[in-house]
Formats: sequence, structure tokens, C-alpha cells
Amino acid sequence: MFPKLGFFFLAFLGIARVETAILPRSSKTACPAIPDNFKYNSTFLPDPFTFADGSKVQNLEDWACRRSEISTLFEINELGIKPPRPPVLSAILSQPSYPTVTRSTLSITCGLSPSNTSQSITFAPTITYPTAGSPPFPAIIAFDGLSIPVPSTVAVITLAVSELAAQDSLASRGVGKFYDLYGSSASTGALAAFAWGVSRVIDALELTPAALIDTRRIGVTGCSRDGKGAVVAGALDDRIALTIPQESGSGGTDCWRLSDALFAGGLVTQTASEIVQENVWFSRAFEAFANSSVDALPVDHHMLMGLIAPRGLLVIDNIGYDWLGAESSYGCVESAKRIWGSLGMAENVGVSQAASHLHCLFPTEQQGVLDAFIERFLLGLPSNTSVDDTAGGYVFDVPGVWDPWNAPRLLD
Repeated sequence: MFPKLGFFFLAFLGIARVETAILPRSSKTACPAIPDNFKYNSTFLPDPFTFADGSKVQNLEDWACRRSEISTLFEINELGIKPPRPPVLSAILSQPSYPTVTRSTLSITCGLSPSNTSQSITFAPTITYPTAGSPPFPAIIAFDGLSIPVPSTVAVITLAVSELAAQDSLASRGVGKFYDLYGSSASTGALAAFAWGVSRVIDALELTPAALIDTRRIGVTGCSRDGKGAVVAGALDDRIALTIPQESGSGGTDCWRLSDALFAGGLVTQTASEIVQENVWFSRAFEAFANSSVDALPVDHHMLMGLIAPRGLLVIDNIGYDWLGAESSYGCVESAKRIWGSLGMAENVGVSQAASHLHCLFPTEQQGVLDAFIERFLLGLPSNTSVDDTAGGYVFDVPGVWDPWNAPRLLD
């Protein structure tokens, strides 16, 4: 809770509340550039604190630069480009609205040209209002429906992500409303398209005060394939206060390198080489790494999760399915925690791995942990979010064999 920091230093960081803290864009005149023909190869998890040019992160401004570089590397090598807010964006809230009704529709139209209305798309997430509390309400954006219980004081915004980008098979590439807008040949994989949709929902809420949603207290969640999308959405939009991926597996909170090692050791878990044969969640550029060696990938998912830092992240896992790679997820989160730790906020990230249960069926034993994160990051209540639980008994030493790099102390 920043016991040693004064108001003016917090203002410099752009922090309005500790629970939704984000770090500033760098004020440097120029961040280190990614070298031309940049190549990478390492069996270790890549060092989040070393730039592509080899220079080291030494302070908060450096980290802001490196964080931007990591995001760029993900877009280039794995996710594809997430376009910015389009030139045309409007929102219409269905009538009558709350409190006359408990559910509303927010119709969002996005276009690329004010003079060409035919070049636009419309999608309409639903808002289910809380049965308690007073507006404006905190809200959780749920991919394709909610799979976790939420308090009666939190709104739920249901986003049909598969409408934006189909995710049925390899034949789904370039299919969906996102690609109707940006073209079927867009480099953007489905996960980045989902993240784009989440950002547009937040844009629309900011334009629509009558929706009665507090856009400073937004969470995002999804399970399984939608959990992968939740991680990407949280990583690529600083306005998301809390990210809750549930049983996201490979492509979510698992690290590619760790999953490969587990598979080589005999565990039948999903790897990069398999996932690119299953679906279109990633850009075509990622196939070159997946089909040869992920060691050449200059990023891994401890860094994707690290883009969320210092905001809230709760990783919910299920050890009952080898395919989901709970051990890979645990190690990946432990390594990612070092990024939060460097910012003096290790308590803002937690992992809870429950014993075997049906996929995406939330077990009651994880309720207390979930409540604590929602209370702290969406309701502004004091709660203990220092959680590191695994029913698998996994051990991942940090720094260790997989992440021997140094994590500088950037903020006490």
C-alpha cells in the first residue's frame, strides 16, 4: 500500500488508487529500439528486464520502455497487431435502463471512416446489473458468459467474443466481425481480436455514463480458451483493474518453454506445436516458432502476465487435466511474480490451483481467494491477496534453472 511514498510521487506514477495502479509511459525522448534483424535463442525464460539491444532496465522509466517493447514483441511474434481505437466509435444503451430493468444492451458501432458508414461493424454486449450496492457499479467483463461467482454488488458484462473472431478450427482464421472491419488477411490472431473487443467495450462505457459502470473498476475473466483471451486483454489494456483467467492452459498462463519441457518428460500437455494445429488464436508469425523451436521466441507468458503488473491478477487453475499444464502455469506465474516484486507489489498477483474437478466448474474451496481479489481490486476493500496455493505440490524456485536473471528493485 505504498507506506513510504508521498502523494506527489504517486501522482508522478499516474496512480489514482493503489488497487488500480498503472505505471506511466516513459518520458524519455527515445526508448531503445529493437535491433534490425533481431534474433533470439534461449532455453531459459527470457529476461523481462533486458532490452532486445542487451541494455538493462535500471529504473521505472526504463521499465516503461521495456514494457512497451515486450508488448510490441508479442504483437510481432505471437499475437498479431491489436489495432487502436478506430476513428469512428459510438454506443447506444438500450431503453428502458437501470433501475427499471436489471439487464441492458450496449450497442457498439466501430468504423474506419466517418464518410463511409458501410465500413463498420456493430456488436452488443449485455450488462447485468447488481442486486445490491449503488451506481456507478464495478463490473467484470465475461468472455462468452460467466464461469465464476461474483458478489451481488458487481455488474457482469457478457461479451460474445466468438462473434468478433471465430475460434472453431483452423478454418476460422479471418472470420468474424473484427475481420469484417480490418480484413480477413489481418495479422491479428483471435486472442488479440478479443482483447480489441474488450478495449472497445471500455471505450463505449466511458462514452456512456448512463450505463452506470465505474470504468476505473473493471475486471475481465474467461475459462479455458476464453481464459487465454482474458490474459491477453488484461495485458494489453491498462484500464483493466483485475484479470482472472480460469484454467487457461497453454496460450494463457502456461509458459511455452515449460510446457515443452513437461511434454519431453512424458506429460501429455498442450504445446505450441500442437496449439497452432488446433485453432487460430495466434498470428501466423507464431507458427514459425511453434513448428521449429519456441526457444527462438524472444518472449514467453511470464512476460505476457507481467504486462499486467502492477494491476491485479488472479490465476485460477485445476490440476486434474494434464492437457492444461497446471505445473507449467504455476512455474510461469512464479516467474511473472518477480515483475510485480520488482515494483514492490508482489501481493497484487496470486495463483490458486485446486484439486481435480470438472473443467470450468468453479470449486467452493477457491471462493475465499476469489472474493479477496474482487474485494480489493473492484470494491476497494482491504483484503489479503497474498496467495500461492497449488494442490499439485509443485515447486518452482526463483531465481532458478528457468529464470536465472536478476530482477531489479524498481520500487519499494
